[in-house]
Amino acid sequence: MPEYRPTEVERSAQADWAARDVYRVTENSVNADGTPKPKFYACSMLPYPSGKLHMGHVRNYTINDMMTRQLRMRGYNVLMPMGWDAFGMPAENAAIKSGVPPAKWTYDNIAHMKQQMQAMGLAIDWSREMCACDPKYYKWNQWLFLKMLEKGIAYRKTQVVNWDPVDQTVLANEQVIDGRGWRSGALVEKREIPGYYLRITDYAEELLEHVQNGLEGWPERVRLMQENWIGKSEGVRFAFTHTIRDADGELIQGGRMYVFTTRADTIMGVTFCAVAPEHPLAAHAARSNPELAAFIEACKLGGNTEAEIATREKEGMPTGLHVTHPLTGEPVEVWVGNYVLMSYGDGAVMGVPAHDERDFAFAKKYGLPIRQVIALEGKTYSTDAWQDWYADKQAGRTVNSGKYDGLDTAAAVDAVATDLVQMGLGERQTTWRLRDWGISRQRYWGTPIPIIHCPDCGPVPVPESDLPVVLPEHLIPDGSGNPLTKDEAFLNCSCPKCGAASRRETDTMDTFVDSSWYFMRYTSPDNDQAMVDARNDYWMPMDQYIGGIEHAVMHLLYARFWTRVMRDLGLVKFDEPFTRLLCQGMVLNHIYYRKTPQGGIEFFWPEDVENVHDAKGSIVGARLKSDGSAVEYGGIGTMSKSKNNGVDPQSLIDTLGADTARLFIMFASPPEQTLEWSDSGVEGAHRFLRRVWAFGQSNADVIRQGLAQAESDWSDIDDGSRTLRREIHTLLKQADYDYQRIHYNTVVSTCMKMLNTLESATLPQSPVAARALADATSILLRVLYPVVPHITWQLWRDLGYAERLGDLLDAPWPVVDEAALIADEIELVLQVNGKLRGALTVPNGADKAEIEQAALAHEAVGRFLEGRPAKRVIVVPGKLVNVVG
Repeated sequence: MPEYRPTEVERSAQADWAARDVYRVTENSVNADGTPKPKFYACSMLPYPSGKLHMGHVRNYTINDMMTRQLRMRGYNVLMPMGWDAFGMPAENAAIKSGVPPAKWTYDNIAHMKQQMQAMGLAIDWSREMCACDPKYYKWNQWLFLKMLEKGIAYRKTQVVNWDPVDQTVLANEQVIDGRGWRSGALVEKREIPGYYLRITDYAEELLEHVQNGLEGWPERVRLMQENWIGKSEGVRFAFTHTIRDADGELIQGGRMYVFTTRADTIMGVTFCAVAPEHPLAAHAARSNPELAAFIEACKLGGNTEAEIATREKEGMPTGLHVTHPLTGEPVEVWVGNYVLMSYGDGAVMGVPAHDERDFAFAKKYGLPIRQVIALEGKTYSTDAWQDWYADKQAGRTVNSGKYDGLDTAAAVDAVATDLVQMGLGERQTTWRLRDWGISRQRYWGTPIPIIHCPDCGPVPVPESDLPVVLPEHLIPDGSGNPLTKDEAFLNCSCPKCGAASRRETDTMDTFVDSSWYFMRYTSPDNDQAMVDARNDYWMPMDQYIGGIEHAVMHLLYARFWTRVMRDLGLVKFDEPFTRLLCQGMVLNHIYYRKTPQGGIEFFWPEDVENVHDAKGSIVGARLKSDGSAVEYGGIGTMSKSKNNGVDPQSLIDTLGADTARLFIMFASPPEQTLEWSDSGVEGAHRFLRRVWAFGQSNADVIRQGLAQAESDWSDIDDGSRTLRREIHTLLKQADYDYQRIHYNTVVSTCMKMLNTLESATLPQSPVAARALADATSILLRVLYPVVPHITWQLWRDLGYAERLGDLLDAPWPVVDEAALIADEIELVLQVNGKLRGALTVPNGADKAEIEQAALAHEAVGRFLEGRPAKRVIVVPGKLVNVVG
C-alpha cells in the first residue's frame, strides 16, 4: 500500500486485535521466565451513555490508552476497563420527549458509543464491561446499603425537597429555574419527606486527614477543593438567651438560640442575629405577622444548595423579636435571612457587620448598626465601604470590647470561649461543612432502594436472598411523577417480617452511588456471589485515575467514603482508592452566534463561517459563508451541542482516521491544560502520519536488509550512522522522561523530531548503515505506537519487525544506549574577557590543558585581545572557556 489509507489500515489492525482478543487481561500475569509482571491499573471515569462520544471523551480515553500501551511494552500487566454510568435524569428526559423507555434509549446509546470507542482503537478489556443499570451490578448497591443500614451508617429521616405541584414530582435543584419548575413553570414548593442518608460525616476527620497528609499523587487544586468541601471549622457554639414563648407558654428551644462562630473574638460587635426561614423563632413571629409569613414562604422558593444561597441576593426581614447578648446583656434584634440554612448548624447566625463582608452588606442595606471591635495599627475604619482588612485574623487586635481589649485573635477567641463555657452558655466545638449524604431520589431511572413498607412493621429491609430488587424496564416517564408509584406489579409485595400485604419503596438511589465503586467491580465482573473478591486485592488501589476537574469534589469524595465503608466491612484492605489522579483539560472551540428578533440566541457551526480580523490579526467578528451576513464572535469556549461548536469524533475518524484524531488531541496541549480545537492542526497531524507512512514505504528494502544483519557492537559504524544513532537515542531519552511525567504533547513533538532526523540522515549504502536505519526506525515506531497504534502496527508488520521482535503490542520498549549518546566532539562557549565571542569545538574527553591550548589558538581570541598576552584561561568543563587578557 504505497499510499496511506487510514480506513483500511485501522480496519485491518482492529480486526486482528479482536480476533486474537489481545486486550483481555488476567491477574498475576508472568514473564517468559516465570517472574511476575508488576501490575498497573489505569482507569478513565466512566461515561454517561448520551449517544455519541465527544472530543472530551476522545481526549480522556486516548490519555489512558497511551499510558496502557506504553506500560504494557515496558513489561507491566496493565488493566484498562470501561463501563457505563447508565442511570439518571437524561434518560428520563429523553423518554418524556420521545415516548421510549429509558432502558431502550440507554442500551441503544451504549451500543453506539461502544462502536465508537472500538473505532478509536482503545486497548479496553471489554470482558470486564459493567453497566450501572444492569441488575447484576446494582444488586451490590442494594446489598451494601443493607449492610450500612445494619451498621447504622445508613438511616432514615425527613428531607426538604423541591416539589412541583403541577407535575406532582420532586425536582432536582438544577430543574428549578428562578423558583419555577423547568417543565411546568409552576412555583416550586419546599416539602419535607422521608429519605435515606449515609453517615459520611462519621468519616470526615479521616477523609480530611488523608487529604492533608496523603494523596501525594493528586493535583494540589483537587486536594484543596476536597479540603474546603469537608470544611473543618473549630470555634464556639453558644446561646443567646431569650424569654420568647410559644402558644402553649413553653420557652421556644428552652429559651436559647444557639449559633456557631469561628470568630468569637468579634462577639462584642454583634448588632443583630439572623435565623433561617424554617427556624422556630421565625415560625413563631410569622404567626402574628402576615408580611413576615409571606417573606418566609418566598424564601422557600427556588433551590436550597449552598452554591445557590451564595449567589442569591441577600434579603431579610425583622421578626420583632429580641434575644440577649450573652456577655453584655444587651437586647439583640432577630431577623429572618434568606441566606441562612436550617440544615447548617442550628439555623441561626450572629451578625457582626463590622468584620464580616456578608453581614456588612446586609447591615448597609437595612440600616443596621455597625460596631468596630477589631483594629489594625495604621488603619482607619470606615463604614462607607468594605475593606478586606476588616476581616483580618492575623494582625488585628480587639477594641471596644471591654475586658477583652488589646488581645490578638487567638487570645480573644480563647478568652471569650472560656467565659461562655464557665457561664454555661457555650462550648468549644468542631463543625464540618460536610453533611450526611442524602441518597433518596424520587426518580424512576435508578437503583431501587431495597425497603418494603409494611402497615404494621414500618420500613423493613428486603432480605439479602431476595436481591436484587429489579427495576422494571418497560415504564415510560411522562412528567407526572415517578411511574414506579403507579406500577402495581412492582409496588405490591409481602412484608418479610409478618407476611402482611405491603408496598415497595419507590425512591431510587442517587446516581453517585453507582459511580462510587464501579472501578472495583471491573476487577471482579463475573462474581455473582460477592461484591468483590481476591482479584480486587490484586488490582486495587488504582494506580492512575483519569477524569475531568468537574468531578473533583462530589464523585471523588463519595468514592473515598464508599471505599472506607467497604474496608470497615472487611471487603477491601486499603483506605484510598486512587493513588494518582489526572484531571484532563477541556476541549475548546470558537463560538459564533446571532441574536434573534425574539430575543433568543442562534448559534452557528464554525465550519459555516469565516472570520473577520483586525489589523493585528485578532478575530473581531465573522460572516456566514452562505450569504455573507454578519454574525457575532463569542470567543473560545467549551465544546457544546447547545452552542453548535462541537466536533463529531466519528466524522473525523471516518474521513482522516482515528490515528489522526488521537495524534492531534495529544499534540495540541499538555493533558491537564485546556485544548483549543484547530482544523489546521488536525490537517497537520494527518500530514505527519502520511510522512511516517511514506518514509516506511520508501525505506522498506533498506530496513529489511538492516534487520537481517547480525547484532554487533557498532565498532564499525560510519559517521552518518553514528550521528543518526546519537540523535535518535537522545530523543528516546527525552521521550522516556516525558512518558513518565505524562507530558504526552512533548512525546508527540519528540516523535516528529525523530522523523525529521530519519528523513535528513545521510547514510552510506552499507550493512551497518542499514542496521542503524532499521534500529532508529524501530525506535520511532515504538515510541509513536501508544499515540497512533494502527499505522505503527501496520508498518511494524510490513517492515518485518514483527518477525524479529514480536507483535508491536508486546514488543520490548526501546532502551537508551548510553554509548550512542557520547559524541566524538563537543562544543563549548568561547568568551574573551567574559564576553561571548564564538564557539570552540574540542574532542570529547579533552583535558584542561588541551582546551586551553585550543582556545588560545582560536582566531577570535587573537582578534579580541589585539596582540595582548592572555593572563589566564578559565575552563568550565562541558560548558565554556573564558580567556582573560
